[in-house]
Amino acid sequence: MSFHNSSSAADISEIEKARFVDDATASGLDIDKRDRELLQRQRELEDLDNTTKTNWEMIKKLTVCGVAFLNDAYDMFAINIVAMILGFVYYNDATGSAKNTVPKKWDTLIKISVQIGCLLGQLIMGRLGDKVGRTTVYSAGLMIAIITTIASAFSSSMVRGFNVFTVLFIWRLLLGFGIGSDYPLTATIVSEYASVHNRGKLIAAVFSCQGFGNVMAPIVGIIVTACFKSSIDSDVLNLDYVWRIIVGIGCIPGVATLYWRLTMEDSKRFQLETAKAAAATADEEMLREKLLAKQQYAEGRGIEASSVAHTPVEPTETFTPTIRRAKTFTQYFREWRHLKVLLGTSIAWFALDVAFYGINLNSAIVIDAIGFAGDIVNDKPSHFITRNCLGNIIINLLGSVPGYWIAVFTIEKLGRKKIQLMGFAALTVLYVVLGFAYHQILDSSVAGFIVLFTCAQLFQNFGPNVTTFVIPGEVFPTRFRSTAHGISAAMGKLGAIVAQGGFMQLKDRGGKNAFIDRLLQIFALFMLVGFFVTFWIPESKGKTLEEICDESEEYY
Repeated sequence: MSFHNSSSAADISEIEKARFVDDATASGLDIDKRDRELLQRQRELEDLDNTTKTNWEMIKKLTVCGVAFLNDAYDMFAINIVAMILGFVYYNDATGSAKNTVPKKWDTLIKISVQIGCLLGQLIMGRLGDKVGRTTVYSAGLMIAIITTIASAFSSSMVRGFNVFTVLFIWRLLLGFGIGSDYPLTATIVSEYASVHNRGKLIAAVFSCQGFGNVMAPIVGIIVTACFKSSIDSDVLNLDYVWRIIVGIGCIPGVATLYWRLTMEDSKRFQLETAKAAAATADEEMLREKLLAKQQYAEGRGIEASSVAHTPVEPTETFTPTIRRAKTFTQYFREWRHLKVLLGTSIAWFALDVAFYGINLNSAIVIDAIGFAGDIVNDKPSHFITRNCLGNIIINLLGSVPGYWIAVFTIEKLGRKKIQLMGFAALTVLYVVLGFAYHQILDSSVAGFIVLFTCAQLFQNFGPNVTTFVIPGEVFPTRFRSTAHGISAAMGKLGAIVAQGGFMQLKDRGGKNAFIDRLLQIFALFMLVGFFVTFWIPESKGKTLEEICDESEEYY
């Protein structure tokens, strides 16, 4: 007999369900103990969203997940400061414009490494999250991140052709793999634990801790640089200690929450889904036994009744049992109505991250444009680094961090889809203005440029940067939630790779930063693409996870 978790099932009363079982039994259909247990699990699942309350266990999980994203953002964006310091350490004896500056190929390599690792981690660890279990894979990802962060801090030249940048690339690639697991698993874990009334807010709040990580990196840079100020000014090579400490500090939040992450349990929703899948497999095995018994009886082989699970079916009976067969990932997403949702979440995230990482991994360009960078050749290294770190803090506090938290406090009122559409629309307009009037705005009013750039940062986060993370954690069935979120997130990281490895290589075409205005125009086009594919995505506000994606579609 087939039982489904559908939106209509939530309306069936307990009495009606009991009557359904009795009627099915009376009609001769096979309702055995496994079926009754499955029905009970379905009842529990329907009540899960209504009985979920904030308690110590929930607070602990939210803390672990929030710290994970603070840590991830620190590890990813601290590379802006580290790359600047590496220029002073390894290229202080260069001449001209190359002095104290990491060559473009190495700068790109160490910045893009984490993005490549994240892409792989999101795909592989996301899939394992559905197969092995959320918390098991979640813990493994953190341990990988801790080990590789420490290893990154000790990177050095090894053999000819294997310099410090190559070693740093390898370790940060592996670091990215560990960080990549946090995206699908954090969203999935919080989504499955939260109630329908605050699910979006909690997922967004966890993700918004990324803003604190963005600010934490330059703050740590200022503090460590200040501690070594006198020694740096006397010998610039002492900056070698500074960048290693900045990188190494990135493992502290992860170590602090490692025990909590190791002792986390999978959500009740995931446990129920696992039990449901096991029951479906058991039903299929039972049917196979029955059909085999019927065939052997018909062929006159005379099987003993004790050799099969149930009494053999008489040849004259019409035996047409229905069993629950779980759709595979391919079968489920073969249908356009499901595939378009996955395409919508993936393409929107890709489009966003082309601009998001194109700007944020190259914040020094913006800091230089507003005159906050200083003179990399003539300024004291400690002064130059401190000013750039301050510039990063100002940029993040002006638009980025407020944008995250405006999204948190409005997502349950406005809805995910509306915020994403509004954000993409605003970003399209802002990048068009900044792109086509870039030089005119900078020449006439630096303050005006800062205002427009701040608005862009604000609508990135009070917009698609938050919602592209939240939505994939809600709109896919439990069976595929971590995998589908991982695919969506990986597409985002592909966008980051395209931005850093492709578009940003063009920024100096025609002179230093001469192509930035064209890049902003290109970013505007990607924002427009993100706007239109958002219409493929359903609104998940105020709905249970089962209602959003109609989990009955998992079975046939």
